[in-house]
Amino acid sequence: MTLVDLTRRVESRMPVYPGDPAVTVEPHADFETDGYRVSRVELGTHAGTHVDAPAHTEPDGDSLDAFDAEDFRFDARLADCRGAGANGTIGPGAVPEDPDAEIVVFRTGWEAEWGTERMTDHPALAPEAARLCAERGYAVATDALSPDPTDGEGVPAHRAILGAGLLVVENLRNLDSVPEAFELLALPMRVDADGAPVRAVARR
Repeated sequence: MTLVDLTRRVESRMPVYPGDPAVTVEPHADFETDGYRVSRVELGTHAGTHVDAPAHTEPDGDSLDAFDAEDFRFDARLADCRGAGANGTIGPGAVPEDPDAEIVVFRTGWEAEWGTERMTDHPALAPEAARLCAERGYAVATDALSPDPTDGEGVPAHRAILGAGLLVVENLRNLDSVPEAFELLALPMRVDADGAPVRAVARR
């Protein structure tokens, strides 16, 4: 068994979704003054590699605390969508038909644009592709900021997936190190919130 880390490092001044809280990691106590070390971390619930709960977009949606730990372990299928290009649309033809799959990981290639001016120009799911995922019971993951266009109107992909009670995982990295089929673990801290950072790991 091999574990592959798919997680962005949480650090001060890291890139965030436009308008989200900035991330800071700074000392609160240190050895010289206090004899021990404690850090203070400030971030939004959707910082870095994270999972969205239905409560993120659905007024009556469940928060993360409604999910068991097992719900964050998925049989994953990788969908290579790197040909979609900047601001491209990923159509329903990219959605695999696999009765054993629990999450589709859309590889857009935009992990390479993390922190660049092009970060927000990522490809996004067409609404019909997101609806097809929901119909087939697939959660959705991506190496980009969002399965929806970052500068678009509304969040139809989020609404389709989260509205079906499924989960969305964003800002994965290192997808060139995973096979087409693998096990994805994306466990967040246990918090009654609309989302939280995760340590995302592929097990193959």
